[in-house]
Amino acid sequence: MMHSVESRFIAIVCGAMLVFVVPLLALFLTISSERVARERLQNIELLMEASGQALGKPIWDFDQDGIERIGRSLRNATDIHAVTIFDAGGSILAQLPPGGAGSITARRQLRSAISYDGVDGAKAVGVLEVVVPTSGILSRFNKDEWAILGILLFAVAIVFTAALIGNRFTVIRPLMRLTAAIEATRRLGSRHRVDWTSDDEMGALAANFNEMQDRLEREETELKIAHGRATEIYNLTPAMLFSLDRENRLTAVSDYWLRATGYNRCDVIGRSFIDFVDPHWHETYRLRSKTTAAENHTISEVTLPFRKADGEFMTVLILETETAGGGETSLSVMTDVTALKQAESRNHAQAITDHLTGLLNRQGFESALDDAIRSADECGMQLACLFIDLDRFKWINDNFGHAAGDAVLRETVELIRAALEPGDVMSRLGGDEFAILLQGLDIAAHASEVGERICAALREPMPIAGNELSVSASVGISVYPTHADGASDLLLKADMAMYARKHDGKNGLQMFDAGMLDTARERHEIEQCIEAGLKEGWFEAWLQPIVSLGDGRIIGFEALMRLDHPEKGLMPPGKIVGIAEETGTIGRIGERVLEKAIRHLAAISALDGTQDTYLAVNFSPLQFELTLPHKLAALLLKHHISPKRIVIEITEAVLMLDNPEVHAVLKQLNEFGCRIALDDFGTGYSSLSYLNRFPVDIVKVDQSFTRSLSSGTTDVRRKSRMLIKGIRTISHQMGCAVVAEGVETKEQWQLLRKLGVDNGQGYLFSRPMPIAAMLTMLENDSEAKASSPA
Repeated sequence: MMHSVESRFIAIVCGAMLVFVVPLLALFLTISSERVARERLQNIELLMEASGQALGKPIWDFDQDGIERIGRSLRNATDIHAVTIFDAGGSILAQLPPGGAGSITARRQLRSAISYDGVDGAKAVGVLEVVVPTSGILSRFNKDEWAILGILLFAVAIVFTAALIGNRFTVIRPLMRLTAAIEATRRLGSRHRVDWTSDDEMGALAANFNEMQDRLEREETELKIAHGRATEIYNLTPAMLFSLDRENRLTAVSDYWLRATGYNRCDVIGRSFIDFVDPHWHETYRLRSKTTAAENHTISEVTLPFRKADGEFMTVLILETETAGGGETSLSVMTDVTALKQAESRNHAQAITDHLTGLLNRQGFESALDDAIRSADECGMQLACLFIDLDRFKWINDNFGHAAGDAVLRETVELIRAALEPGDVMSRLGGDEFAILLQGLDIAAHASEVGERICAALREPMPIAGNELSVSASVGISVYPTHADGASDLLLKADMAMYARKHDGKNGLQMFDAGMLDTARERHEIEQCIEAGLKEGWFEAWLQPIVSLGDGRIIGFEALMRLDHPEKGLMPPGKIVGIAEETGTIGRIGERVLEKAIRHLAAISALDGTQDTYLAVNFSPLQFELTLPHKLAALLLKHHISPKRIVIEITEAVLMLDNPEVHAVLKQLNEFGCRIALDDFGTGYSSLSYLNRFPVDIVKVDQSFTRSLSSGTTDVRRKSRMLIKGIRTISHQMGCAVVAEGVETKEQWQLLRKLGVDNGQGYLFSRPMPIAAMLTMLENDSEAKASSPA
């Protein structure tokens, strides 16, 4: 059987002979034939020259026999086919054979002159003409030459045969053995060796092959061992491992996977993994997200329900690793996260639920609000958000404790639920704030009706821990899509409406309107002005004189906060104080105003006759911290002011807190030497009791009573005089001085003095003014501007 390598070798050798040997042989034959032909022609020419010399005398002597004899002799020469002898006149003297060359086509004529050497010299007596054939290349050789050519071709054949035999023994045989070893390895699976040894390249090839077979056999053995170990690890790993092919068919599963799912290996191998997935989750599994991890691997992750052999589902987390080259299989691990998902659900429920009331918290309500808005957009419905804030909850918490406050919140939830329908959503946003979500067609009217029912229910006292507690509620309502275009905006508008209700007197219902945006915008601007004022030092302490009603002398000054904006000018102090108390900046403002007011008092004390005047400073309930006495003492020491010249003005709101910390601060201030003034006396719930419970030194009559003294109604004037006289009598009996606020006319001054009121302040004496104007006024006239009444 001819092998491809041997066939190629023969083709190469034959091609080499055709390319090199045959052209050389053709060249040799051509050169040799030319040489033979040239030698033969030279021989014929020599023979013709000799014959021509021999024919000279017979032609001269007319010896016909001699001519023919010489002609026959020449005719018998090799390669001469015809001989013709002509005389000088061109007549044929002899022609052999008769008739000439006859039918010879490939021929050549040679002519030679015949001369006779006579006494008179050489004379031309005739012409000798012979015809010789024109022979081919091969016909020019003789036997010897053909023998030499045969020997050459035999040598070439010997070389060719030797090359084939050498190739067969040195190349083909070891290659055949190598091929047989490879084929045996392929068919039988064992590692066969090549039985060939030599010192040439084929021997090195065989040795390398055998060495490679040995190494592969060792590696195969190690691979089998490693595969066995990997299989053992795969099956013994306490994790649900499985492998998939490109069509998501199971190719392998671990023993732990089988134990956890309850299947047999033969029942699952070859099945599509999606057969074990809940049908509703098929698309989720197909679209499982993929991320590229280290070492150019792709990891996909998905969580879905997996059906076990008993038909039950367990929630599993699947992590699948696939090689980047698009491998035939993938390795996945499946983890049972059913308990974790249940815990997450519980945690999510806890995260969106208020632990005290069991209602949705802010996060849960906002999520429900988002879902309701999407549903309303699809169905063409309207939504209403009710924002509820309890009016007196903080007071209840502070006076009856947090346990009572929690009981109030739980009772509030029950009362609100009684006013709602089953489909309404209720939540506790935090503290004493609640939100309710309603939906319907004519939702604004329905929400107002529900809000009225809630307000009415919360007006009733609650029996809490043996006490009848009243809370009441302020309710704000906003409607989607009339008032807002989103969940957060809807809740914000309801909050703004509730806030407006709070400022309008609490305990009621307020529907959102666009004007509230202006209020909110104004509030935001004031908040920004407060922050800028604290940063830039725009807050000032203006002073208003307090005058003795008996002789009109200035006995003190009340410090009043003013915010002088560089562009907007003086801003309303009432709004600033209210917003500052809500935002918590009132403490910082109070510190700035207190420091400037004491500095102003020190400047006034440099004038003659003002060393005994005092400074009255208003304090917000939020300013009564335990550090207040120390801060005040440091300022007085810095400006060399005696504590007895400082009057701390407090309102009934401070005393109503009944806060032990406030009591302690007031006590420290009193012991320090400062006096306490009760501002706006007579407007609270139980003002008289405060005179007995707190160290009050000065009682300030509210300006509403002062204005009523000059009222056009006789009964009002009479009652006002009686109230002021009663306040004066009680205050004097308890050792307190009385100051009337809002004195604007001489008539009021005269009446107050007759009623026994000690001091007064108001526009009649002086408006509040900055320190520079106050110093100018005091330098010009240390008395009150208004003269003593007649």
